[in-house]
Amino acid sequence: MNRQSLLRIVLAMTGVLCASIFAAPQTPSSKPQKITDEHRALLIRSLQAEHAFTKISFPQGKKGVTIKDGKVSPGPMELAQLVSREGPAANTGDRILITDLRFEGDKIIFEFNGGPRKGLKWYQHISVVGMGGEVPVAPTDGRAQVSQGSVITLEFHSYIPDLTADEVKVLLAPALDFTSMTVAEAYAKALPPKVQEAIKNHQVLVGMDKDMVQYSLGRPPKRYRDKDDKGRDYEEWIYGTPPEEVQFVRFIGPTVAMLTVMRVDGEKIVRTEPEVELAAKETEAKPEEAAAPAKRTKKPTLLAPGEENPDQKTPPPSGTGGGSTPDTTPAPHYASTK
Repeated sequence: MNRQSLLRIVLAMTGVLCASIFAAPQTPSSKPQKITDEHRALLIRSLQAEHAFTKISFPQGKKGVTIKDGKVSPGPMELAQLVSREGPAANTGDRILITDLRFEGDKIIFEFNGGPRKGLKWYQHISVVGMGGEVPVAPTDGRAQVSQGSVITLEFHSYIPDLTADEVKVLLAPALDFTSMTVAEAYAKALPPKVQEAIKNHQVLVGMDKDMVQYSLGRPPKRYRDKDDKGRDYEEWIYGTPPEEVQFVRFIGPTVAMLTVMRVDGEKIVRTEPEVELAAKETEAKPEEAAAPAKRTKKPTLLAPGEENPDQKTPPPSGTGGGSTPDTTPAPHYASTK
């Protein structure tokens, strides 16, 4: 091999080495990006107030369960002992409501059914002192101090990657099922598009019935009955506590007649105009059925089929003069044997 051939080989190897060095930084990294603030807000909006069904039992308290790399901890035996000791926040197959989620380092923490926190909130410690005594700003009924919810911690490596709501639901699949269709969901599929959209966005429309409101916002934490200024009986469901947004859903009969929303900034919104009209339910009696006379039921008897009652007199034929005489024969009496 001469010197010229050797030089060509060296130059070719140098070119390949330089090409690989300059091409390396241009190779896209497979490491996912960190979640952005915009996508954090989208996750909160999409998953908060979302319903799901549990695949495992959850203990009450702050520990809850953790999901990392598709595995749930603690394990089945330890989890069963924890549920037995702390009490169940939800059993397998129960329907739960995600009431809060927050981001901490490399974790997304979901609270459901009110979370595990107990005790009063900061604003419930504030009271106003005056001539009438001390009045709390946000009075409690005692139930606010007891919470029976729990938490699910979704843990990642080093940081929280950029995820969509559907991807988060897949990661929560070892513990929660977001795909099962309930009777209420099947019922919602048959509703008008406007009602379906409102339920999907957890909103209430004037004209909804109680089933729709409960499916949209969940079970009401508080409710009470009273009469309005027209003397009509009504039932009011209350969602939220100050200083958060509070919704007052008023029913007259089975239908929402008024919706009052108290926003965080103090704005008060009242809606009374019907926003949706629903067809009458099939279970309601039809007009012709309601007007039809009730069918007479045959009185019970102790006679054998075809046997005549000897105590029942046959009315005399017309023209004998006895047609107008009433039958005063007493009904047969069957003495009980002892």
